Amino acid sequence: MNQKAPGSDSPAVDTQTSQVGRYSVALDVGGTFTDVTLVDLDSGALWTTKTPTTPPDPGIGFLTGIEKALALAGAKPDALTYVFHGTTTATNAILENKGVLTALLTTKGFRYVLEIGRHDIPRTSNMFAYVKPARPVPPELIFEIAERLDIDGGELEPLDEAAVRVAARQLKAAGVESVAICFVHAYANGAHERRARDILQEEHLACTVSLSSEVLPIFREYERSLATVLNAYVQPIVGRYVGRLESQMSDRGIHAPFRIMKSNGGVISAEVVRRQPIYTALSGPAAGVIGARFVGELAGYADLISVDVGGTSADVCLIRGGEAEVTNEGHVGNWPLHVPRIDIPTIGAGGGSIARAADDGTLTVGPASAGAVPGPVCYGAGGVEPTVTDANLVLGRIPPYLLGGEISLDVDRARRAIEERIAGPLGLSLESAANGILEIVNNNMVGAIRIVSVERGYDPRDFALVPFGGAGPLHGGQIADLLGMRTLLVPRNPGVLSTFGLLATELKNDYARTSLQQAPDYDYEEMSTIYAELERDATAWLDQEGVAPGDRGLRRLADLRYRHQGFEITVPWDDGGATTDDGGSAVDVRPPSSALGPEDVARLLANFHARHEQLYTYRLEDAPVEIVT
Repeated sequence: MNQKAPGSDSPAVDTQTSQVGRYSVALDVGGTFTDVTLVDLDSGALWTTKTPTTPPDPGIGFLTGIEKALALAGAKPDALTYVFHGTTTATNAILENKGVLTALLTTKGFRYVLEIGRHDIPRTSNMFAYVKPARPVPPELIFEIAERLDIDGGELEPLDEAAVRVAARQLKAAGVESVAICFVHAYANGAHERRARDILQEEHLACTVSLSSEVLPIFREYERSLATVLNAYVQPIVGRYVGRLESQMSDRGIHAPFRIMKSNGGVISAEVVRRQPIYTALSGPAAGVIGARFVGELAGYADLISVDVGGTSADVCLIRGGEAEVTNEGHVGNWPLHVPRIDIPTIGAGGGSIARAADDGTLTVGPASAGAVPGPVCYGAGGVEPTVTDANLVLGRIPPYLLGGEISLDVDRARRAIEERIAGPLGLSLESAANGILEIVNNNMVGAIRIVSVERGYDPRDFALVPFGGAGPLHGGQIADLLGMRTLLVPRNPGVLSTFGLLATELKNDYARTSLQQAPDYDYEEMSTIYAELERDATAWLDQEGVAPGDRGLRRLADLRYRHQGFEITVPWDDGGATTDDGGSAVDVRPPSSALGPEDVARLLANFHARHEQLYTYRLEDAPVEIVT
């Protein structure tokens, strides 16, 4: 695939004398395989490979993947310019309840914010028998501290520094490794939280500290507290993981900048990830969406539906006008996580999804998965239950090997498993049973696509389908047929498209602050001041990352709602063209003037009404609208 690669306009190197600064490599660590793509920034040449993921230590598969890619290109480690990485380390630690011992410091009187939550239960649960899962912080490690701010950040009660010192000594004695600090209204003023952190670090230097005013400076105590607690819960684990990778790469002569995928579709430096790992918790599928958008741009399609079918799950996303939907709503396991992320519903439908015949004669597929270990039956690694991969193999849709012959597939094992566990119990032929497995998993994926399209007012027939992942193109044709879609874009090397997304994405960060503006008395000066401060923080970050002024783009958005609604919609202030600091063009939407006024708000409200109608089929033009964040 010799197209010009993302980032290939970087300064060229004299390849006759040195390879330094010539290549970039991207690695996406999945549940079954680690995908790798290496790009030559001079010629645009690409090398792709896969290596089995190593769950006990994902770093082994990560480094093996880099070495394999470099060997394919005949390149040396010091030739790497950037290393891009998509990781599920934070996600897995939360899902598996394997975070570190964590404590929480909160405002006096707010000890039970995490326990109270939102008084909701999962829809599939029995409301009379439902038992809340254990919180990431046990009650005995929640410390109430006397202090209080008002809604605008003004001090009502000073911080009780002596109480913070007492708590610091107690948590040190308890062996606490990480601490979250979430004080009421700290999103408006983080001074108390910062002072509490200073005291904690004076008394307990070994612990890491997460502040809600830095992790998620928006209103709603439960969501802000939970995001900060989860950040603290995984921070030492992710920090050690990233540090270990950097050390191992350095030992192998790799000294390139290390960039890691965020849930919003951008990448950030490893140093930022160490401080705020929670922003990687929903990042797993994001790189694939960026890759699908990249393929769509090359083919001339801006309206796409991507479906990433891997070994464990299928991720779907709707891309309209070249932009994927970004939301602040999401869940990791049992916990709501309100951080910006690309809206990507995930279902348990992948190559490793297990097929089972129930006693009542029904056939189910997923969400249980054989994963990387033991894997499908045909891998011969100890798996005994038939999977989607086994069905595809039995029907001749995949060859009896993977990775160019590195992994041999046992067709006879797959046949026996389907005959004994599916065909026999259900009274079906081998082929009918295998086809039944595929029909069920395909319909499951169609249901997920309808969630992001039909249920949100979009007709999937107006979009092109981009199936990718290790199993995506195997199912793409039938999925498109079931939905009446007429166009499929199957990328070359679809199994590693997520790594293309890592190479095609850019540095991206989000800055937000809650400031509730009530209609019709919008405080234009206050909103202008907040945006100016946020843009100053963003510019400082871009300066730190060494991004040239002409390569920058800033975009202003806001969260709005009709009065008395309990949720918000994120909309841009302006749909105009983009500009950069030096007057050039950029990829983002042009922000309004620094000083906001009635015309700017009128345009914002028009965008909000239109978006609300598109999502919910109605608008309330005469209802007062609140600008929240």
